[in-house]
Amino acid sequence: MNESHPNYKMHTAPAGYDKEREGIARGAIHTIEYPSTTVGNTRKAMVYMPPGYSASAGQEYSVLYLLHGIGGDEMEWYNHGRPQIILDNLYADQMLKPMIVVLPNGRAMLNDRAEGDTFAPDKLQAFETFESDLLYDLIPYIEANYRVLTDRTHRAIAGLSMGGGQSLNIGLNNLDRFAWIGAFSPAPNTKLPELLVPEPQKTAELLSLLWLSCGDLDSLKHVSDRTHAYLAQHAVPHIWAEENGGHDWPIWKNGLYQFSRRIF
Repeated sequence: MNESHPNYKMHTAPAGYDKEREGIARGAIHTIEYPSTTVGNTRKAMVYMPPGYSASAGQEYSVLYLLHGIGGDEMEWYNHGRPQIILDNLYADQMLKPMIVVLPNGRAMLNDRAEGDTFAPDKLQAFETFESDLLYDLIPYIEANYRVLTDRTHRAIAGLSMGGGQSLNIGLNNLDRFAWIGAFSPAPNTKLPELLVPEPQKTAELLSLLWLSCGDLDSLKHVSDRTHAYLAQHAVPHIWAEENGGHDWPIWKNGLYQFSRRIF
C-alpha cells in the first residue's frame, strides 16, 4: 500500500486545481455506448483519455472507474466535478500516472435516467445490479476498445456517495480485479464492514490502496466512521481522510484529486 496511515490529515488541493489552465496539454472526454448483456440494452458511459493518448501508440494505460451518486448518471462528474480539468492539471504538474478514466452510469436498468423517485426500490436494486454490468459488460468493452492494461494492479474503482458505497462493495468483493479502491462520502448502501472485509489479513495483502474520505459535517459520516473503525481494529492499511465540510462537491473533487495521484 502506498500509504498506510490509519488516520490522515487531509491536505486541501492547491488553489486552482479545478480551474482550466492556459498553455497546457489537454486530454479528451467523450461519451461511448456499449452493449450490456446484464441489462439487455445499450448503455452510456463517458471516457476521459489523457493528453497524448493514441489508439495506435505503444503506450498502455491503467483504468480508473469513477462512479456517481444516487441522483446522477454518467454525466454527473462531468457536469459538476470537472474531472477532465482536475486530471489535465495533474498531468501538467507531472503528478499522475498514465490512465484513462471511465465514468459509467451506476444505475443498471432499462430506464437508467435519474428521474422520478431516485430512491424507488427498483432504482436502488439497479445500483446493485451494476456490479454485473461493470464486470461482464463495461470492463470487457473498455479492454477491447482502448489501449489499457488488464491486470488488477492497473485497475481502480472509486466514487462519491452512492458510488462510494458501490466502490467499496464491488472493489472489496472483487480484489482479483481491483487493487485500488476509493470511497468519497460513502452512502448507506455500503455493506457492513464485516461483510466487506471478512478476512482482514487477506484483504490487507491484496490491496494497493484503500482510500476513505468524508466531511466532518456530513450526516452520513457514520458509514465512514464504522468502516474506518473496523479497518483500524483489524489492521487493514487504509487512508482515512476526515475533511472540513458536508456531503458535497468540494469534498468529492478533492477526493478525486488526492486519490488519483496516489494510484498506479
